[in-house]
This record gives sequence, structure tokens and C-alpha cells, in this order.
Amino acid sequence: MLNFTKFERVNPNKRDVLQRLKDYNEVYEVFEKNKAREQSDRCMQCGDPYCHSKCPLHNFIPAWLKQTAEKNLELAFALSNETSPFPEILGKICPHDVLCEGACSLNTGHGAVSIGAVETHINETAFENGMKPKFAPIKLNKKVAIIGSGPAGISAATFLLRKGIAVEMFERDDRAGGLLTYGIPGFKLDKNAVERRINWLLEAGMRLHVNCEIGKDKSIESLESEFDAIFLGIGATAGRWAKIEGENAPNVHLAIDFLKRIQKRNFGNIVEDFIDVKDKNVVVIGGGDTAMDCVRTSVREGAKTVKCLYRRDEANMPGSKKEVINSKEEGVEFIFNVSPKSIKIENDIAVAIELEETTLSEPDESGRQRVTVVENSQYLEEADIIIMALGFSPEVPAFLKEANVEINSWGGIEINSKYQTSNEKFYAGGDCQRGAHLAVTAAADGREAAKEIIKALS
Repeated sequence: MLNFTKFERVNPNKRDVLQRLKDYNEVYEVFEKNKAREQSDRCMQCGDPYCHSKCPLHNFIPAWLKQTAEKNLELAFALSNETSPFPEILGKICPHDVLCEGACSLNTGHGAVSIGAVETHINETAFENGMKPKFAPIKLNKKVAIIGSGPAGISAATFLLRKGIAVEMFERDDRAGGLLTYGIPGFKLDKNAVERRINWLLEAGMRLHVNCEIGKDKSIESLESEFDAIFLGIGATAGRWAKIEGENAPNVHLAIDFLKRIQKRNFGNIVEDFIDVKDKNVVVIGGGDTAMDCVRTSVREGAKTVKCLYRRDEANMPGSKKEVINSKEEGVEFIFNVSPKSIKIENDIAVAIELEETTLSEPDESGRQRVTVVENSQYLEEADIIIMALGFSPEVPAFLKEANVEINSWGGIEINSKYQTSNEKFYAGGDCQRGAHLAVTAAADGREAAKEIIKALS
């Protein structure tokens, strides 16, 4: 170990730009074993590892880096999966630069350890060698229902099944996975990886109901009577509009609608309301990872031009820096310090977006610099398709009220320190209670809620 002066930080290889724009296959390659060992060998094995503390799951990062460097794949795999429900997925999609790698002590000059890439290497290599996550046989005469099959739901199911508690999962869509399936494009996350994890849960005894919407296809009353506990992992799936004049035009869309319909098409489904951007000028409003997903998808769909509009500067973009770099490599144009004012309509169709230039001033209570509009700075940006990537809000399904589950002023589910809602039989975690956030924080919520459910049922 401690070879950070011998080996420089290395990122996984990326597929050539011209090749990767032809399909939706993953951009990053998995480390081969020698490269993974070298990068793991750079870890200083800090006595108080900041990477562990900054990770929402508090993964045993230095431990599995050490085992990788020492060629003990089986133990590295076990340690990696001990705290995480799907480490090979989070190794690909987590914003490591602001979490574990951002906290790495080597960031002072040598470059952080390539934690995410090693995490993916450990698990994908283990799978190739026949290793699988382990579950206990169903042994308790208790049943837990999980509403929602996204990161929080998958996580809760994983840790419940590990303790031998029966699980049934209810998903209103046609496939399980939530945002892992329909919110993140295939070039960032191969959908086979999501399906593989779901299949392992099914092998462990989980029952899965797709195309089953609670409150419509199954009543909340029947669910409450059949199960000993219910976990709500319904996410935050309501896209946000800019609330400007003209945004109700038929060629103005929410990011989730665009991404979901593309993925359904990629699955081979017939999508009647498909959003076709081929040979069109696409404008995406927003600066987070969802905006990057939309611009990079648009390029792959053959858009004539793709522009990303963001109201702050590049340094203040909330998304992962590597996604911005990938977008630029793939031909996306960024326009910073602009804010949408209205959408110009001709013959009932949006033809341009009116923008105002902005400047940044003193930080607000969140620590981010305030956005100030520059007077008389309006101008038009032509567009054939406009996509709003402005974040997500929780939906508030009617069954929450029927179940006496309290929500707060912005639609989030209220929970106590034990992840219980106002109805003690219902637990909640992930975006539906904390607001739109990361897959890894949803996974952490699902795990901790599962622990509380296990205590209550045991």
C-alpha cells in the first residue's frame, strides 16, 4: 500500500467519441485487474478515512481497496456488498468527485484514489467468477410490502431478505428499477445490471408485481391488512416546470418524459408519444446530471444542435464534472449565466426561448451565490425542442391520505428517527421523504429503514 507516489491517479478508459455516439452502450470501460490493483495500492489507509465518512452508505472503502491490492477478490467483494445493496451500480453513477473521492486525503495534490472505478471492478470481476450476493432463507413469519422499485426500494428489499424476511414489491411501471431503469440512460448504466440485481432478489424469494399501482390496481387497505410493515420508496418523480409563458406548447417537454420514452423505445416497446429530436435544434434548461443525460441523449438521437442553458456559471453547476466533460466531448454547447423568461410561440409551436443574462452575487443561506438578472439583457435562442431539466418534486398519491401518512408543506413524507411515518406500520425513505437527491442516499435510507423494520418485526 501507500504507493500513491509510484502510481498516478488513473480514470477508466472511455470509448471513442465517434463510436459511443452511435449507441447507448456504457461509455466507461471496467478496470482490468492490474490497473485496479495499482489504483487500490495508492490508498494511504488513513486512520480516520474521510472517504468512509463522506459516503452516505459509509462503505468500508479502505478495507476493500486493501483487499483488491492484495489480490483477495472474494473478501473485497464481501466487504463491498456488506454495506451496499448494489455497489457495481453506484460505482458507475455516484458523483464520486463530491463524495468519497472528493474527501480523499490524496486530493491535496496527488489525485484521489479511483474509488468508484475500483468498486465497479471488484463486483463485475466477482460476477464473472461466479460470485453472487448472499441471502438468508425466508424464516420469519412476517411479510413486508415495498411500494416502489427504485434505489430505496431495492435497498430495503435487499437488507430485509438478508435477514430472512419475506418481501413483496409493487411497481406501477412495466419494469422494476425506478430511476435506475427509466431515469438514467444506458450510456451511464447498462440496464442488464439493474435487471441482474432484481433477479437476485427474486431468487432470494421476493415477489414482484409490475404494472400494479397502489390505490388503483390494489387498495392501500388490502395492503395494510396483508402485511406486517410497508416501506414507501415512491421517489420524487414529478418534473418541475419553469413556470414561464409558453411552456405549455407541445414541443416543450419535461426531462423525465423525454428520457423515459427513449428508454422504452430502446427496450423495444412501441412508444406512441415518442419525442423525436432528430435533425432538430434542442435546448435543455438546467445544469444538473439530469440535464446532462438529456443533452447527451439528444446527441445520440441525431439532433442538429444541442445547447444547455444554465443560470449560473460552470463552476457552480450542481452535476458531476465528468458528465459536463463528456457532454462537451460529444458536441454539446453550453451557455452559462442565462435564465429563461418566456417561450416564443408561432402557430401554437415554440420557436425560441427568451433569455435574460444573469450575474452572481453574495451567497445565499444555502451557500450558493445568488442569481441576479441583468437589466435589458433579453435575447432569443431559437429552438425546435425545449426540455426542462429543473429537478423533481415528490408526487402525493391519494393512498397516503387514506393510510393517514402525513406529508409536509412541499409534499415530502414526514418520518421520525426510525424512518416511521405518522402511521407506525408505514416506513419511508429516499426522495419521497428527503426530496430529489442521489441514488446512494436513497440506498442508504432503504437500508436504515430495513434495519428499523427488522427490529420492529423481530
